[in-house]
Amino acid sequence: MATTARHRAQLETPRPDIALAQSLFESLHEATADGEGVTRESYGPGENAAHGMVRDAARSAGLETDVDAAGNLYMTLPGRDRTAPRVLIGSHLDSVRRGGNYDGAAGVLAGLSAVVGLEQAGIRPAQDVTVMAIRAEESMWFSASYIGSRAALGLLSPGEITRIRRTDSGRTIAEHMVDCGLDPHAVTTEPPRLHPESLAAYYEVHIEQGPVLEERRIPVGIVTGIRGNFRCREARCTGEYGHCGTVPRSLRRDAVAAVSELIFRTDDLWAELEAEGGDLAVTFGVVSTDAALSAASKVAGEIRFSMDVRSQSVETLARMRGHFDSTIADIEDRRGVRFDLGPCSETSPAKMAPSLRTRLAEAAAALRVSATDMPSGAGHDALVFAGLGVPTAMLFIRNAHGSHNPREAMEIEDFAQAAEVLTMVLAGPE
Repeated sequence: MATTARHRAQLETPRPDIALAQSLFESLHEATADGEGVTRESYGPGENAAHGMVRDAARSAGLETDVDAAGNLYMTLPGRDRTAPRVLIGSHLDSVRRGGNYDGAAGVLAGLSAVVGLEQAGIRPAQDVTVMAIRAEESMWFSASYIGSRAALGLLSPGEITRIRRTDSGRTIAEHMVDCGLDPHAVTTEPPRLHPESLAAYYEVHIEQGPVLEERRIPVGIVTGIRGNFRCREARCTGEYGHCGTVPRSLRRDAVAAVSELIFRTDDLWAELEAEGGDLAVTFGVVSTDAALSAASKVAGEIRFSMDVRSQSVETLARMRGHFDSTIADIEDRRGVRFDLGPCSETSPAKMAPSLRTRLAEAAAALRVSATDMPSGAGHDALVFAGLGVPTAMLFIRNAHGSHNPREAMEIEDFAQAAEVLTMVLAGPE
């Protein structure tokens, strides 16, 4: 029987250690199970346990291991020129509360299985190749993004470490770092562990957190860019409470009607931009009246809501900001209400490096792995590296039922195909 093109490519390319990854997935789940899902809280016992397991596995496989002041774990296969800029493969091991076993961890284990595969094949790369298990990526724990990667790159401020508190314990990042045997003072006073000029490339593998690959029946996605966003988590609209039967429409200051109009006018603009070929995602994830003051027979005098706007285009994000400014002013004038968007945060879009995307696509083609280009709607540590000018690329793995829930359903066969693509790229010249 003739050897297929994919089999020929596999025979010529070192193979990732998928058995190692499978074993670690099982151990991570067993150690951090929390009812139906898993909980690996940032700078808490679950994340600590995960880092310990992965570190021990890397050491047993013959990799060098090291931990920086913020607790980020580095697992390195030495290269021929140890002074050359290194290749970094990163992802996180923390999870949301009662989340799935693959969000974040799949990226670390894909990198580890690929690098161990190189070591098992006796391949010494041109420069160091390092797998980085990044701390505290999930912002639900501290309401702050990318704590570990920003700390490694010298972007985390002393004020954040001592001011931001974990949402469940009420204790600061610094206090939780101390619990983990770390020195929070060193995070901001010692030289950063990573410098952009010392990195030849940054790769991140992650399960897809949406339904695109599942819908298209494609196992792997090559990310074109990460959407930037602006978020207002504590917005509100204030009108006036009134009796539903006695206040005529023309005299109502109805907060529900006002926020509803904002939502539907925004959705109309989204449809318009989408028809023009634009990239956009808008979510009003929280919309609620005050349970103590609202009633079925009252005009609502206040609505609290959240707003999340994402796009790969800086121009589209600016257009949406203008839309909210003008639309809110118009609604306020006509309906007699007032909007307060509260504190808003924003991140800039990040484009993935075309040269690295090409390498991933060529490797997928050589291995006969079906892959498609797609944007990332969710944020990742890759955004931090790309924002500093580090050549950056991402691979998505098909995953049913989304992420941040116990029903994550990545198939190990799809994981293996993504790891094979990554291994083939790492085995080639950087």
